[in-house]
Amino acid sequence: MKVIFLKDVKGQGKKGQVKEISDGYARNFLIPKGLASVASDGNIHQLEHQQIAESKRELEEKKKAQDLAERLAAMPIQILAKSGEGGRLFGSITSKQIAEELQKLNIKIDKRKIMMDDPIRTLGVTQVALKLHHDVTATLNVHVTAEQGK
Repeated sequence: MKVIFLKDVKGQGKKGQVKEISDGYARNFLIPKGLASVASDGNIHQLEHQQIAESKRELEEKKKAQDLAERLAAMPIQILAKSGEGGRLFGSITSKQIAEELQKLNIKIDKRKIMMDDPIRTLGVTQVALKLHHDVTATLNVHVTAEQGK
């Protein structure tokens, strides 16, 4: 029996794949659990339309990510931090603080998309990579300045 996989099934097929499966396995397991549907002409036609819509959505997301990457490259952010002798910070600047500063500028980026090996521990400008899309990586200039003492 030919089926269309609605979800990934380990060892059998991936979502959206059309594959020939034994009748009993399809009728007794895949179809009742909602993992697959019968590959009728109507279902195959519907699958093709879903794949076209998915590819359009993916292209649109990539374009939005590229536009955001260009905006971020042109716009450095500034973070104030307490520092000691020689430009060393008391503490460090983490991806969470960078995400909060971007939030103040109405740019919502999850802190997990900010790729930093180590937190920033010195004053000055540091370039930080942001993973906006699986094909798009942006570079953000983070300018850390010393707070004025009281």
